[in-house]
Amino acid sequence: MTLLKTYARLWTDDLDRTLPLLEELTGEQPHLRLAFEEIALAAIGDFLVIAGPAEERARYGHASATVVVDDLAALQATLRSAGATITTPETGGPTGRYLYARHVGGAEIEYVEWTPDLVRRIIRP
Repeated sequence: MTLLKTYARLWTDDLDRTLPLLEELTGEQPHLRLAFEEIALAAIGDFLVIAGPAEERARYGHASATVVVDDLAALQATLRSAGATITTPETGGPTGRYLYARHVGGAEIEYVEWTPDLVRRIIRP
């Protein structure tokens, strides 16, 4: 199992007002932008910007980062052997499959296995 990319999560009320500064700071345009349930997401550089009403963002606020992996099944075995707790079981989403896990020290991370198309387009262009 390999970690492919790690995103720091940024929380905002308004995605369109947040992106221009990040575009200037990173020198990039968002490489991923989508809606998921009641929130909007944009990935730019090493940031995952999560926008929407505060009560909706709070549903995802327990995770401190989003990590893209190449093999979610292998990751689960690694997490369990290290004593981590899967807090949200493997679920399908717009970018592939994901889960949330709390590590022994208390940090909670969202782990995502992207679709092959996204990996080819963003990680290995």
